[in-house]
Amino acid sequence: MAQRTLAVIQALRDTAHRLATQAPYQWGHMGSCNCGHLAQTVTKLTKAEIHARAMQRYGDWERQLIDYCPTSGLPIDVTIDEMLALGFTRQDLTHLERLSDPTIRRAIPFEQRNALRHNQRDDVVLYLRTWADLLEADLLDSISLPSLTSSAAPAPIAALLPAG
Repeated sequence: MAQRTLAVIQALRDTAHRLATQAPYQWGHMGSCNCGHLAQTVTKLTKAEIHARAMQRYGDWERQLIDYCPTSGLPIDVTIDEMLALGFTRQDLTHLERLSDPTIRRAIPFEQRNALRHNQRDDVVLYLRTWADLLEADLLDSISLPSLTSSAAPAPIAALLPAG
């Protein structure tokens, strides 16, 4: 699963918010589909720019991810490079296009999980938010704060003040 970093979590939340509030959604369009929207967030490219990049090679996002080559110089591979550099994996992106990651799906309530459709805006928003929540929970679980209790007695305040 994607790296549990603030940047990845924020990209997922920003994408979900944009989709939930305003952005045009079209699953069959390389710049307006599930991965296309995440690519917009990560790269700051428009849907038209992403679509044009993808059309320079055959296939949907799944095919593009299979054929991805970091040294090809193809614009869609540069787009994928940026997404991978942020902390996503090729498998994450393949799952996103079909809303198929088993860990994310298990975290979605059963009734909604069974009705989840990969090409429906509201389902994509739910998937993205659930994914962000899982990564955030993992990130928070990995943080260890020092104990606030100490075996040594605190120094008296007078000892900390400058003499004089």
